[in-house]
Amino acid sequence: MIRLDDDQIPWHDGMTVADVLASVPDGRQYAVITVNGRYVSRPAFEHYLIPDNAEIRLIPMIAGG
Repeated sequence: MIRLDDDQIPWHDGMTVADVLASVPDGRQYAVITVNGRYVSRPAFEHYLIPDNAEIRLIPMIAGG
C-alpha cells in the first residue's frame, strides 16, 4: 500500500508516478508531487518508480500575479 495524501491505495511492482496520477480524477493537473519528501516533476512521471509504503503528496498548481 502507498499513502496518497490522506488515502491509501494499492501498490504494485513497477508502479510509477504516472500510474498513481492515472488513478486520481484530476491527476493531469499536477506538475510536481512529492514521494517520501522528494520532489518529482512532470518530465520524470513516466519513469519514477514508487516504492512500497511510499508517502505521496500532490502539489496543486497555483496561479498568481
